[in-house]
Amino acid sequence: MWRRMPGAEYGRVNEIIPGLNMSLPEVLAVLSAVVLVVARWIPPAARPRVTIAAGALLLLSATVVSAAGIRWQVVPVLAGAALALPFAVSPLLRRRTARPAWRARWWLALPGSAVCIGLISCGPVAAWAFPVPVFPEPSGDFAVGTRVVQWTDPRRPETFTADPDDLRTVVVQLWYPARKSPAGTQRAQYLGRTEQEARTVSDALAHGVGLPGFLIDGVPRARTHAVVDAPVEGTGGRFPVVLFSPGSGGVRTQNTAWAEELASHGYVVAALDHPYDSSAVVLADGRTITTEISSSGDRDKDEELAAGWTAVRTADLGFVLTRLEGLDRGETADPLNGRLDTGRAAVTGHSMGGAAALQAARNDRRFDAVVDLDGYPHGPTSPSLTQPALALTQAVTPGTDSRYLPRLTEALGSATATSYRLTVPGAAHLTFMDGPLYLPPVPAIVGSLGRTESPRIVAAATLAFLDTVLKEKPGDLAGVLPAYGDLTVHRPVQRP
Repeated sequence: MWRRMPGAEYGRVNEIIPGLNMSLPEVLAVLSAVVLVVARWIPPAARPRVTIAAGALLLLSATVVSAAGIRWQVVPVLAGAALALPFAVSPLLRRRTARPAWRARWWLALPGSAVCIGLISCGPVAAWAFPVPVFPEPSGDFAVGTRVVQWTDPRRPETFTADPDDLRTVVVQLWYPARKSPAGTQRAQYLGRTEQEARTVSDALAHGVGLPGFLIDGVPRARTHAVVDAPVEGTGGRFPVVLFSPGSGGVRTQNTAWAEELASHGYVVAALDHPYDSSAVVLADGRTITTEISSSGDRDKDEELAAGWTAVRTADLGFVLTRLEGLDRGETADPLNGRLDTGRAAVTGHSMGGAAALQAARNDRRFDAVVDLDGYPHGPTSPSLTQPALALTQAVTPGTDSRYLPRLTEALGSATATSYRLTVPGAAHLTFMDGPLYLPPVPAIVGSLGRTESPRIVAAATLAFLDTVLKEKPGDLAGVLPAYGDLTVHRPVQRP
């Protein structure tokens, strides 16, 4: 079971309080604003002291929140307090000047108070719907380190541009078992190497789904549990590698909670940005490449396009595995030299990345296992898979996509190794990424498993499969995997 840390780090004072999804200064701003409104209705003798105390606390908390960077969720709280403030303070000022105190009639004050309370309440509701993500603490024996590398394939021209000298470049984030860092060590920024990169990526992700960027402005404030460039775990062992391809328009960091959990259990995870496909890829020279893929609106045409994009991703995954092999051999000086067991490699992905993972496993026998996180199998389903495969899906119905289940069954059922399809009850498509940590908990969007349970189940099922297949730990997957959902087992096809 994963443990939850006290909150996402974006300033010690602004540490998020679990369950409330707000920092302490934000909570105090809400409480003082409510008291300021309610002061109108308490006995006259206590009213001045309560008003002064609430006003002072509101001013202090608003100052701290503003200095740290105000979140849009706090704006309605401050707006409600601003509306109430003149009516709360006016009687006090009149009393000091010996002028008769003026108070609005109750039948006027009641609707005004209700409006103010309504505005103030919008703050906690908005913070609940669009929180700063709080990442589950990895449950494995290892601390987690991370870093970002950029590799260019000298043999592949960039097919998304017309420049013949433009070579295919991918950005890869590595998560790996690391030595424990001292208490208080700064944790890695979510979504990017810097907060500016994180904001660029966050805005691009929001734009890609038609949302204004400010709605998820808490996401770039989040910190994960990994430490940038932390020393590699020191026992000298070698770690299996897991490559990951994100969904269409997705980014390398979209499954950070999942990647950190795997790394804490002794895996090296390499997650890819696919330029011109991922929403935004910030290169080492500062250039930002945004997505150029989009739906045509025609189902058959879109399938043809998706097959082509999947093929590019498949080539990216094979190239990255080659670079990891070279890194392990010491072709370039690196802390992971001699620590990567590329002879035990899995290829994984979410959505279109899952399709790319299936295709990469078919085309490249260096991959020993494949995990598809709710990905429709685009492209050819031949040759047959020879590696064990695990497909985690939401409940697939004709209403979801009438072609999805037959297509996935064809891909898994023709395999020459045992494959598994695990239907996770209560899951939606975005359950299989970090989305439940920061998107509104609407079942149609992120499923009904909850912010803690969603990443836990996906990572636990993945680990159970990889531990058995790559680490050869004893255990019967057909008996273990049903703990996480409804299991269908596809036995190897017997060839004549």
